[in-house]
Formats: sequence, structure tokens, C-alpha cells
Amino acid sequence: MTVRLRAHHLLCMLTFVGKGYSPAFVENYRQIARRLTAGEAIELVHGPDDICAPLLCGDAHCYDESVIERDRLAAAAVAQLTGRPVEAGTVLMPDEILLDRLRAAFRGEAMRSACAGCEWSDLCSRVAAEGYPGVQVGRAPAAGR
Repeated sequence: MTVRLRAHHLLCMLTFVGKGYSPAFVENYRQIARRLTAGEAIELVHGPDDICAPLLCGDAHCYDESVIERDRLAAAAVAQLTGRPVEAGTVLMPDEILLDRLRAAFRGEAMRSACAGCEWSDLCSRVAAEGYPGVQVGRAPAAGR
């Protein structure tokens, strides 16, 4: 099985500490975090993904042009870091090496252009600056890494 993620959620998962839009959203994300931590593969998709699922009733922001642009920017940043294409259908393994590389780049703000205007940006910046305490996907990198 794979977890279906849109590109900007590759960044969001780095700092997920159990906060979100609603209790249903948070519980769904926690389940996804457990799957990713257990080593389940990620398949990149265009548009709403497994994390978006609880938000898709009514007027969901998941379809907004600004969110689609966030995906584009995140895909470009992750592709540059990994040296491989990041597009719909790409499969990534959320192993320790990938998560550590992504978190190091995110902490250094090299990957943060996709985060501009996001309401969660301050929280994510704080989590990264503090060394990723309490993250629920994978584990926080050891101090000094």
C-alpha cells in the first residue's frame, strides 16, 4: 500500500506535531503519520490526497490555485534536493535518510518558498528551529545533524 500525497505535503509532514484544521483532520493525519513512520511508500498525486480527505466536503481550499502553486513550488524544491523528478506517479520512501535531508533543508529555509502565505508557516518554522520536537512522521533528527 502507499500513502497518496500532494507535493506540498512532503514539506508539511516534516513538522506535523498533531495540530490541524479539525479533530477529524488531525486524527486522519496521525494515522497517515503512523503509516509513513512504519515505512509505507509515498505516491505523489496532483490535487487532493490522503491528508486532504477530511476537508473535501463543502468549499475545500484543496482545489485553490494557491494550493496548486504551493504543490508546484514544493515539487521543484524536493526535486532539486533529491536530484530526481517529483511529479504525479513518483514514489518516495520516507526513510530516515530522506526525512533527515528534507528536514535539514527545511530548517535552513532552502525549501520554504512553497510555504509563503500558509497559515501554518509560523508553527512549522518554530518546530524546525527547535529541532523538530514532537514530530509524528519518522523521528526528529539527532542534535547537530
